[in-house]
Amino acid sequence: MTPKTFLADCDSPIGPLVLASDGQSITGLWMRDQKYFGSTLPRGQEPLRAELPVFDAARRWLDLYFAGRDPGAAPPLAPAGSPFRQAVWAALRRIPYGGLTTYGQIARALERQGGRRVSAQAVGGAVGHNPISILIPCHRVVGSGGSLTGYAGGVEKKLFLLKLEGAPLDGLFTPKKGTAL
Repeated sequence: MTPKTFLADCDSPIGPLVLASDGQSITGLWMRDQKYFGSTLPRGQEPLRAELPVFDAARRWLDLYFAGRDPGAAPPLAPAGSPFRQAVWAALRRIPYGGLTTYGQIARALERQGGRRVSAQAVGGAVGHNPISILIPCHRVVGSGGSLTGYAGGVEKKLFLLKLEGAPLDGLFTPKKGTAL
């Protein structure tokens, strides 16, 4: 039997959000207009609209977050992805509220953990395919030179989220061309 997928909507200052769940954990959180929207939803199965306790928990977390407060631990999360992507997403969850890191720093940390070479570009691919935006804070990753690149929701939303958290913005810039535009 195929596990059921549930969906719910959530309003936010950056536009409508869509939450997905397996009934116990959040499996997706997308901005309506973002790249890779719904990428981990099961194909050939119509998700059910439902109100679940995990959606309530996610909305409470997001309400605190968008009020400019550190909401603490996220509700249960279960993103679907390869072991490499899971490792990158785990690294993202360790970036503190209001903090920043680079794709290269994540790559080096994964190299230390796994003992094999990891490229910043591979990390960038995994970050870009994060199926649980905001709760898994991919917006806290910037290019090594301070470029606000690589956010599936768009650079303006990435900048909004970083400002909301009070992240250090000195030296950050919007690239003239690239994946953020």
